[in-house]
Amino acid sequence: MHADVLLVLITILVALIFDFVNGFHDSANSIATVVSTRVLSPRLAVVWAALFNFLAAFFLGTAVAKTIGSGMIRLEFVDQYVVLAGLFGAIAWDLLTWWWGLPTSSSHALIGGYAGAAMSRAAFRYGVAAMPNVIIPHGWTKTLIFIVVAPMMGLILGFVFMLSVYWIFRRSAPQPVDRLFRRLQLISAAAYSLGHGANDAQKTMGQKITKLKPVGGFCAETAGALTLFGTALAGIPVSTTHTITGAIVGVGAVHRLSAVRWGVAGRIIWAWIFTIPASAVIAGVTYGIMNKLS
Repeated sequence: MHADVLLVLITILVALIFDFVNGFHDSANSIATVVSTRVLSPRLAVVWAALFNFLAAFFLGTAVAKTIGSGMIRLEFVDQYVVLAGLFGAIAWDLLTWWWGLPTSSSHALIGGYAGAAMSRAAFRYGVAAMPNVIIPHGWTKTLIFIVVAPMMGLILGFVFMLSVYWIFRRSAPQPVDRLFRRLQLISAAAYSLGHGANDAQKTMGQKITKLKPVGGFCAETAGALTLFGTALAGIPVSTTHTITGAIVGVGAVHRLSAVRWGVAGRIIWAWIFTIPASAVIAGVTYGIMNKLS
């Protein structure tokens, strides 16, 4: 078999491995709230989420994929080894954070790995001074800004929705309200999965950050869905993890600030900060090893 063909096949295999890792590491974003509120069992929730994640590309387009593919890294610095090393970097960081139990962004790990591998190639071919030339600044600006903006949007919308629902149903008995939102949460979970599929494609973390009921799950998912719809249509690769985490915190904060487990939230934020640079370093080192061996 020709070496180039073999390299393509290896790259496809590693990409499939990344998708598999993304499935168990990042998949549960779409089902975090609907499972933690016990509206659906984990297995039914996965099927429900998978369906709407698949449909997302047909309804919300592929603007995010285009941004990651050609809007952040100059393509003249990319070859198959860069793609392969970038995937290795993302897989390694995803596995580490999965082992540590931290809900980080597979999208940002992939972006970081891609950039780190391309910068490593530039350094080997043209010298260290060429590394900054790999980056397309305006493609990164909106992505980095939305690391902060996306969870804040989720938090604010989740807080407002939860407060509004409490006010609207302030004179209603709890049990009928609970039954209503158990049904409505199926819709909000589907909407969130659509947004998720358009951005990256699943961490049952609802119980770790704050305890959720169906009304809270509905508000968190709706807040997350609206944020993801907007960013997907704008072609901004945001973290679905960041978005739903912010929304869950916003919902929990409506009850009282102490209802949010801030220690868990703090660990998650640190993991977000290190995701892009850590995956970039791993991918850069991986490319360097490949370069020496090739």
